[in-house]
Amino acid sequence: MADVQSEYVFTARFDVPEIRDLGAGPFGTRRIATVTGGSFEGPEMKGTALAAPGGDWLTFTADGATHLDVRLTLKTDDDALIYMTYGGRRHGPPEVMQRLAAGEDVDPSLYYFRIAPRFETGAEKYGWMNRTVFIGTGHRTPGGPVYHVHRIL
Repeated sequence: MADVQSEYVFTARFDVPEIRDLGAGPFGTRRIATVTGGSFEGPEMKGTALAAPGGDWLTFTADGATHLDVRLTLKTDDDALIYMTYGGRRHGPPEVMQRLAAGEDVDPSLYYFRIAPRFETGAEKYGWMNRTVFIGTGHRTPGGPVYHVHRIL
């Protein structure tokens, strides 16, 4: 059996100044976070996250997990547009998750936060992203999430 190997692509920081709480529903507690901007940078690419439309449709389930459903547009420094969408999971001890929900800066080693991003672009230079599987680790800051994205080789 072959080991899974990855290669670092970029670190992204997204600005999320507001989260709307829709309350408890049939699938859990729903919150919607607006992504208003941000940036990303790595060895082969860098740029910004465009302001709206962009957001995260969060579901908080009874088992204490947070399910992410995010959609946004990246703009590279050479003007390519890349659609980024990802699902993910975040969970940890209840007291840690309460601190995150309160907007505290919490040590990322105290909770689990992973994403599975997918990219779409018409830019030839970044076409490899259309054909590649990615994973990411994350942590939440008071201003929004930070992700370290890797491609699976």
